[in-house]
Amino acid sequence: MFESHKARNPTTRREALRRIGNGFGMMAFAGAIQQSIARAGASSPGGVAALDYPQRVKRVIFLFMNGGLSAIDAFDPKPMLDKYDGQPMPGGSIATERRTGALMRSPYKFKKYGQCGMDVSELWPHLSEVVDDICWVRSVYTEIPNHEPACLMMNTGANQAGRPSVGAWLTYGLGTENQNLPGYVVLCPELPTTVGQPLWSNGFLPAINQGTFISNKVQTAGPDGAPEPDAMPAKTADGKDAPKKVVVEKNFDPKKILNYVNNPKFSLAEQRRELDLLYKLEKMRGEQTETDPQVEAVIKSMETAYRMQTEAPDVFDVRKESQATLDMYGPGDVARGALTAVRLVEKGVRMVQLYYSKGDPWDAHTDILAHKINAKNSDQAFAAVIKDLKARGLWNDTLVVCGSEFGRTPVREVGGGGGSVKRGRDHNPFGFTMWLAGGAVKGGAIYGATDDFGFKAVEKPAHVHDIHATILYLMGIDHLKLTYRYSGRDFRLTDVAGNVLHDLIA
Repeated sequence: MFESHKARNPTTRREALRRIGNGFGMMAFAGAIQQSIARAGASSPGGVAALDYPQRVKRVIFLFMNGGLSAIDAFDPKPMLDKYDGQPMPGGSIATERRTGALMRSPYKFKKYGQCGMDVSELWPHLSEVVDDICWVRSVYTEIPNHEPACLMMNTGANQAGRPSVGAWLTYGLGTENQNLPGYVVLCPELPTTVGQPLWSNGFLPAINQGTFISNKVQTAGPDGAPEPDAMPAKTADGKDAPKKVVVEKNFDPKKILNYVNNPKFSLAEQRRELDLLYKLEKMRGEQTETDPQVEAVIKSMETAYRMQTEAPDVFDVRKESQATLDMYGPGDVARGALTAVRLVEKGVRMVQLYYSKGDPWDAHTDILAHKINAKNSDQAFAAVIKDLKARGLWNDTLVVCGSEFGRTPVREVGGGGGSVKRGRDHNPFGFTMWLAGGAVKGGAIYGATDDFGFKAVEKPAHVHDIHATILYLMGIDHLKLTYRYSGRDFRLTDVAGNVLHDLIA
């Protein structure tokens, strides 16, 4: 258990932090520093702390389909929906956010795949190839029906902003394996959802534990401003479209992705001297009174930014990958992010979270056929993560988690806009599917179930807290013991609940 400390007022040191921070070109870190400096507690360990359990995994990749994937149109088919399509839901209308009508069958065809016989819809042809590597949890639930608090719950274990995120807890408890990179990286073309930074916040934990947001947007314009295609069309001998060859855009520059770290005004040697001076000032202050963990946390953030300048451009340079690897992931933002996520964990980053895009793109209120575009952009890339982790020798000690903040209803939504199209589904937090993959979980396992219509988890319900407890367990951490004292009480990721889902573990 760690005791937090009251903020003091070392004006000269904070002024030095401000000036030197500006010298590093750390504008993207400034917000985290300013928000955290008054509330950071004990400094974060730099390496792996004492573990509560044998560590099954060392790193996590979280693929997040923000907006709400419809499980009954993807991984949880319901024959009863086909049978009673157009009829009222037994037991009366259901209470969700918007006005809903009769039951609506899925417009997508399902088939069984793999030795496990997992049902996968036509939306996910590439993922169907690796079903036996995935543990499918069909009974996830939460109590929150709208996007912002549901996203916060899935990412922080609470439905209000201000709590530390999963990645912040992991890096607080375990540190990072690579001191030249952040321990926790968040990827998205642009800021995801209307929540933004609180989804990867350090909350009341030290500033060094906040996620570092980096855009994985594929640039589609060449140096002359002309459109730059991301793939080369081709035809097979029988005239069908051949798999596209992925082309990294000509104007791609990894330093542009990290422009807030690189500083053309100061050389690395000059920045090193400034950091060393800051360490000396803090040491002198510590000899007079005591070390200030708030300042220590900020200095560590600056140290990470300094070291990122040498290693980060290399890890974000996807041009170093083979053509076969690029083609395996496919084109687009999600593919670029998925490949980057694997490259980051390979270099020792503790957790990488990949959001689909800004807003709530999976939010299919009007037409569930919109899932076609979202799934097409995700399917190949998600399957490639699994295949690539195996190829790089990372499979056994990496955990992949994939899901949304909630699912969607089995009934048709009839309220709101959309004109004459009424083929959408409302939010459904009562029963939806997530999946986990990696050597530490049971591949091909199908855990839990929803009711006959896919509305509510009825067999082995798994709360979001249970998912979080299981992630921590696989990382070697007892979720009941990873606590932080703040504002007079001990906080933890799973709040006052959570059970490890041992049936999922290999």
